[in-house]
Amino acid sequence: MKILHFADLHLGVESYGSLDPASGLSTRLLDILKALDRVIDFALESQVDLVLFCGDAYKSRDPSQTQQREFARRIKRLSLAGIPLFLLVGNHDLPNAIGRATTVEIFDTLAISNVYVADRGGIHIIPTRCGPLQIAALPWPRRNLLLSREESKNLTLDQMNERIEHILTDYVNRYAAELDPSLPSILAAHVSITTAKSGSERTMLVGRDPVLLPSNVANSAFDYVALGHIHKHQELPHHPPLVYAGSLERLDFSEEDDEKGFYLVELDEKRRRGERLVAFNFQEIKARRFLTIKVDLDSATPDPTLAVLHAIGKCSEQIKDAIVRLQISLSAPQDGLLQDNEVRKALREAHYFTVAKEVKQESRIRLGAWSAEELTPSQALKVYLEAKKIPAERQKLLLEYAERLMGEKETDDSLLLLS
Repeated sequence: MKILHFADLHLGVESYGSLDPASGLSTRLLDILKALDRVIDFALESQVDLVLFCGDAYKSRDPSQTQQREFARRIKRLSLAGIPLFLLVGNHDLPNAIGRATTVEIFDTLAISNVYVADRGGIHIIPTRCGPLQIAALPWPRRNLLLSREESKNLTLDQMNERIEHILTDYVNRYAAELDPSLPSILAAHVSITTAKSGSERTMLVGRDPVLLPSNVANSAFDYVALGHIHKHQELPHHPPLVYAGSLERLDFSEEDDEKGFYLVELDEKRRRGERLVAFNFQEIKARRFLTIKVDLDSATPDPTLAVLHAIGKCSEQIKDAIVRLQISLSAPQDGLLQDNEVRKALREAHYFTVAKEVKQESRIRLGAWSAEELTPSQALKVYLEAKKIPAERQKLLLEYAERLMGEKETDDSLLLLS
């Protein structure tokens, strides 16, 4: 039995994109759709027995009609091919009010052939070409339902999360006890695990997530634990393995170095519980490259533009069609000499780019315990020359010239007043 496991599509993320003139859609929306197309193509070509999606179909709880249409088109391809698709509800799929529909509930309402939606916890028996498969669903918890209970109204956020964590753990144990041991089984969950390495999802949430211990999820009654919510794909070493598929596309610069893709899971349904998992392999897909170029200019650099262009040139192959951020650190005088147009011209092959400059503040020589208000111009110059350790003879000469110049300035000002 072959199962394709992916998650965290986030259709609707349009950061670092522009309008595609041919389709009228955001280029970033097209990036995510292309990634989803690769997943569907793989599923059809490999004739998988099930496609398992572990939550967050859209960025917004109120996706646009266009985003819903494009997602439905891809689902239709699987449905017509007779490949079951299991859609788990994630935190971005949930409505913000009791009684409102989730973003994927429409597929269940329309009873789309071969499409199964899990917006509540429970055990689903999915028919496949290799026989039935049990999926214990653990969607993102509906915090608003818990808040509506009288005993929960005065709980702090931490207390609320702790209660949710206990409830989710109880659900996992209950589902494990209810499974038919003669059938292959998977736990599909959209949750945070304490030992997982976070991705950009951290920046997309307000407050703290409920977080489960690995031991509370890695129940031996399951052959495989398919996870969503964390955007960095990873395998947590437990039995059964806890596997985050990660997001299909890089969504921000926190994912710059992350590989993107999905997992192909193979179960031998004829074996007994605990021995069914044959393999689970990450299948990388080509995602839009994110690239950071850092240029720290020394104060002695005579031509800042040339130095920045040289740094860009070394990355020319990586820049093409990438989302690039150029970070330049330079002094105030160099900032005045930097030719911004030339820098932007050098980045024109990028899909999208930003330029950020950090102007270094030059350290000033302190004049000891004196303040500017307590010193005359001549005294300030004298303290400055001493601080710079200028030889005494040269100090005397410079002070004489300064006093002469200041005397001429005072005379000029007097003449202006009398005129």
